[in-house]
Amino acid sequence: MKKILIVGGVAGGATAATRLRRLDEHDKIIMFERGKYISFANCGLPYHISGVIPRREDLLLQTAESFRSRYNVDVRTHSEVLSIDTELKKVDVKNLLTSEIYSESYDKLILAPGAAPIMPAIEGINLDNVFTLRNIDDMDRIKQYIKTAQVKTAAIVGGGFIGLEMAENLKKAGLKVSIIEMSNQLMAVLDAEMAEEVHKYIEQLGIALYLGNGLKKVEPNGEKIKISLSNGTLEEDMLILAIGVKPETALVKNAGLNLNERGGIIVNKHMQTSDPDIYAVGDAVQVMDFVTKKPVMVPLAGPANKQARIAADNICGINSEYNGTQGSAIIKIFDMTIAATGINEKTASSLSINYDKIYLWLNAHAAYYPGAKAMSIKIIFDKTSEKILGAQIAGFNGVDKRCDVLAVAIRAGMRAKELAELELCYSPPYSSAKDPVNMAAYVMENVLTGKIKNFHWHDVDTLPKDGSVILIDVREALEYEEGHIDGFINIPLDTLRERIKELDKEKTVYVNCHSGIRSYTAARILMQNGFNVFNLSGGYRLYKVAKLRV
Repeated sequence: MKKILIVGGVAGGATAATRLRRLDEHDKIIMFERGKYISFANCGLPYHISGVIPRREDLLLQTAESFRSRYNVDVRTHSEVLSIDTELKKVDVKNLLTSEIYSESYDKLILAPGAAPIMPAIEGINLDNVFTLRNIDDMDRIKQYIKTAQVKTAAIVGGGFIGLEMAENLKKAGLKVSIIEMSNQLMAVLDAEMAEEVHKYIEQLGIALYLGNGLKKVEPNGEKIKISLSNGTLEEDMLILAIGVKPETALVKNAGLNLNERGGIIVNKHMQTSDPDIYAVGDAVQVMDFVTKKPVMVPLAGPANKQARIAADNICGINSEYNGTQGSAIIKIFDMTIAATGINEKTASSLSINYDKIYLWLNAHAAYYPGAKAMSIKIIFDKTSEKILGAQIAGFNGVDKRCDVLAVAIRAGMRAKELAELELCYSPPYSSAKDPVNMAAYVMENVLTGKIKNFHWHDVDTLPKDGSVILIDVREALEYEEGHIDGFINIPLDTLRERIKELDKEKTVYVNCHSGIRSYTAARILMQNGFNVFNLSGGYRLYKVAKLRV
């Protein structure tokens, strides 16, 4: 019989405990949790603040009592582990209710300390109407303050997942909401042009964006707070800090275990730390990026649960490995869904990967079936291996399943040709006979085999306008008149063959349309008539969105 201690609950610790018990009925398992709740749905916290999830108890996945009765796990809440003695294999624990300090020995130890919200060192950060959201207690404080202080306005610092979920739910709770973000875009997992899809939609909902604006100071102003930014000031009833998280690993550092420069716990594929009897899982650990094979820290619930299972397996003698995180993530913002998996273009470029990219604007299901809405899709792929490196999708229907298919394709190392061969479910309410995933594969194949050469939205403004190249917009005349890229002449696709004699074959041709589909057809016509042609991937629509703030 082994004695196994677990430090921390929620996703990592709780999953490890239940897996350990299922594998061995006789081991002694003790789980320490500093807070009151051992297992709660932290991803659901914003939705209770708005009332979308009305019952608070629905967020409590397991209680200490249910863990004891169902899994025979000795759960000790309000218990803070103060230190780890790796030589004597014991921990010192403080009961936060009684202040008693005692020691507990272990054969194996699992660390699931998680990550804490980043609190910038600025004036006023500890005011009563400045909040973070990490746990049930934080949620309760925010919800109660909105009610008792009759909050009408709120600002959120941070444009990541938590910040955007809070923006949605505070607005649904009836508040006027602003988002402050130091970088020039929301959602760092997206590339800039894809983030603009989100910016445009959020601003249409009446949420104010302050991008490229850092938080400098917070000070009381009557019952409100004055928020000083690097560019301007705001006056709000409350402030939510969602800047990001940092690993809570002071305990681990003091124990002498290996950490990276960000304080993340370094583990091997078995989730072992530098001490073979100590394992670590969750938001506080450094893992390998599945695509780049580089060290990363990815605070997501899915990877935390998988890591916990693997740690438990290895403790119980089952050889199990964690082979990396690819960062698959999704968020709902009102009616819009944004999903991403794998690496973005910023990462591919920084690592000097031989990559290319495509953009598509495709309906989630058959256009003739009611409710069809288009998705904006970006895929990054390796030109050498032809494998998919990453995908980003923004839209309203069907985003999740397309990104999930692409996540599987990345994990399976599928090439464009294999992605094109996927046989996916089709019925008009759900898809098209050529699913957007298949369409993406066809476009990648065309690029890889030279059937099309693309240029991109960021290349447009560098094109010469002196007549040395030919710039053609193949949309219909009315579309062209409603807005077009400066310097592009209008030759509608259906008239191109009869007007082709007007064009000089000695000059390179650049074509565009609304989304890149009609201009692809135009490019194929021209290429087979001896022209050197480039097609604007994503078309005029993407160019217009990407250039909104330029």
